[in-house]
Amino acid sequence: MHVIELDRYLSELAENNNRAWFVMNKPRYDILRTEFLALVTELIAAISKFDPLLAQCDPRKAMFRINRDVRFSHDKSPYKTNFSAAMIPNGRKKPSEGGGPAYYFQMGEGRLFFAVGEYMPPSDRLKAIRQHMIDDEAGFKKLLNNKKLKATYGQLVEEGKLQRPPKGYDPEHPHIEYLKLKSMMVWTEVPLKGLLHDDVKSRLVSGFQDAFPLVTWLRTAGE
Repeated sequence: MHVIELDRYLSELAENNNRAWFVMNKPRYDILRTEFLALVTELIAAISKFDPLLAQCDPRKAMFRINRDVRFSHDKSPYKTNFSAAMIPNGRKKPSEGGGPAYYFQMGEGRLFFAVGEYMPPSDRLKAIRQHMIDDEAGFKKLLNNKKLKATYGQLVEEGKLQRPPKGYDPEHPHIEYLKLKSMMVWTEVPLKGLLHDDVKSRLVSGFQDAFPLVTWLRTAGE
């Protein structure tokens, strides 16, 4: 895809976030959206080589709409200023539906952002993940020490972390700081400037593969 044109289009959209501008530039959007679909399709094929379950993912369902849900937001801008997709075996699901670990990425605002794992899973799913930390203490420790995972992403995301241990969990447990997490995911980002289609694809495939141990560990939670 034309990365420079996508970034330019999204920057202009951010400055003209209204229906009139969007309609006038719809031909540009349609071309970029088609190119983005091709990228997502290529990514699914490449990721499926190390994660065969992802071959079931429908690229069209993996892509997010550009329209924003403004019903409960003070910001009434009608459009998102990025293109994004979340790839899981059965297509895209909302966190409340417990879709399991996902490979997510977005392009826009001058950056390529990508993340792997489960963001704010529903309570029953979060409970299963926490129990898995306890039941598989050694396996979780091994995951945290995975060299490629740490080198690419650093530590697990601590957004929304509880101040105190969740009710019913031992405050002295070796993984208590991780048991406080509300999400189980990693993320990172790189500048879009200077990247071409193949650069974006290779960065994502490599980054997603580095996080595959997290995906496999999460899939065994609740089994």
